[in-house]
Amino acid sequence: MADSHTIIVAGAGIGGLTAALALAAKGFRVVVLERTGRLDEVGAGLQLSPNASRVLVDLGLRSRLEACAVTPDAVTAINARSGRSISRMPIGDVATRTGSPYWVVHRADLQAALALQVAAHPAIELRLGCALDDVTLHADGVTVSAGGGLEQALALIGADGIWSAVRGRVFPKIEPMFSGLIAWRGTFAAEAMPDGEKLRGVQLWLGPDAHLVVYPISGGRRINLVAVVDGSWNQRGWSARGEPTEIIGRFAHWAGNARALIGAVESWTRWALFAMPDGGAWNQGPVALLGDASHGMLPFAAQGAGMAIEDAAVLAASLGASHGEGRGTAAEVAATLQRYAALRRHRVKRVQRLARQNGMIYHLPGAAALARDIAMRTLGPDRLLARQNWIYDWRP
Repeated sequence: MADSHTIIVAGAGIGGLTAALALAAKGFRVVVLERTGRLDEVGAGLQLSPNASRVLVDLGLRSRLEACAVTPDAVTAINARSGRSISRMPIGDVATRTGSPYWVVHRADLQAALALQVAAHPAIELRLGCALDDVTLHADGVTVSAGGGLEQALALIGADGIWSAVRGRVFPKIEPMFSGLIAWRGTFAAEAMPDGEKLRGVQLWLGPDAHLVVYPISGGRRINLVAVVDGSWNQRGWSARGEPTEIIGRFAHWAGNARALIGAVESWTRWALFAMPDGGAWNQGPVALLGDASHGMLPFAAQGAGMAIEDAAVLAASLGASHGEGRGTAAEVAATLQRYAALRRHRVKRVQRLARQNGMIYHLPGAAALARDIAMRTLGPDRLLARQNWIYDWRP
């Protein structure tokens, strides 16, 4: 018989670790299975807007994150060819209005903070080097084969990324599609900023068929840079090595400061951008997905991590409410997970579409780019920011 208090989470990334903490806070025992032998740095920077940061603060992570995150003062959109500002949006005002911080942080620092919080929680067991081998659904819940052993539980949560092994077992026909875009990522020391500038916010450089996102991480000591370009290279993974001359050549006609930013990067990795179908894939019986496993999206709304964190909070609240009412059969858990999916599907679909639309707007050429810049200036920074309120104002 399955343990009515145990939830298994596959994947110890941002979504999986957040889910473990949120579920443990609801009284569950949580076993986190992570196929890698250690939690290495994956990726570079990410943005945590108030909809995500308030979940992390509620889970007790404020002090850990304040030690490594940066609070940007603005997001500045810049024309790639001229190097001139299109609009400077005071993102600090969003934090003041919502009462929750807007942070930019190195992904590894966030994962490390979550891992320390998980290690300190007596109801959570993190098993590294433990890949999920098989899943069996039955009347009492789910039995997972992993690391040579069997674990029975009330439910299995797939938080194992866009190439999810859990999704492959429960939704074998649903796969991510290549977008035709490639993200090149790197960092450099803050002292290497062009003209000795001290970067305090997020820069968004907009150009034909490409864009750059630049912001400080690691307490302001490092600068994170992501360069997004079109291309056919589409290997799986997050950190394939990139040849500097290739990416430098793609920006040869951009403004001098943009080229200097790209030239300052110490080493490059590249990541082919895949995305799940709009609306995602969510649950089957006592198995549910969250984050990229469910709805991997293009990163052009800066909400990939945010949506995974939101998923974790809603999932834990849903299971916690049912658990408190004594609902522990597989059928009752399945019904609860269906409600979780219903609560998340529409919002996630809307963010997926926004990210895709943003990518097209960022990469407009010629006259269309000029019209975009004029429209942004006409709207003004306050109204541009207000268009994101439906994202930032969310609460679990």
